[in-house]
Amino acid sequence: MELWDIYDKDRRKTGKTMERGSVFSEAEYRMIVHVCIFNSNGEMLIQQRQPFKRGWSNMWDITVGGGAVAGESSQSAAERELFEEIGYKFDFTNIRPHLTVNFEVGFDDYYLIEANVDIDKLYLQFNEVQQVKWASKEEILKLLENDEFIPYHENLLGLLFEMRGRYSAQSH
Repeated sequence: MELWDIYDKDRRKTGKTMERGSVFSEAEYRMIVHVCIFNSNGEMLIQQRQPFKRGWSNMWDITVGGGAVAGESSQSAAERELFEEIGYKFDFTNIRPHLTVNFEVGFDDYYLIEANVDIDKLYLQFNEVQQVKWASKEEILKLLENDEFIPYHENLLGLLFEMRGRYSAQSH
């Protein structure tokens, strides 16, 4: 059972939690995190979800993402998701989200990392990820056009690529 902290509209914890899959009440929000890894060629590391994964099965997605569990900060959730899904360690201690997107029931923090990751050395979480690859902005937009990429707003994907060089954290 996964528990999420509940936040108010100003992103303050309410002291309440809810189980994953529960229905949100009005004015209740949760926190999601995404991490995008870019290499020195300007490509983003993307993952393909498992065919048996509920929601967006078999589709391509940005590097990693998921919900923060109760008690986690945005940074600790990003660190956990990155390690759980692809086995990559990164210290987010002194990094703020590069972008936060508000959505109907929450806040989605995006972190951008510049790192030339050897994808053959990653450990992919079997329950989540079937494969990873490097992809250019154009390749991702083509996957999006062909309904093979999770339908993020095209402008969001473009913004992530635009922000990568100026606002991303460097790998250690």
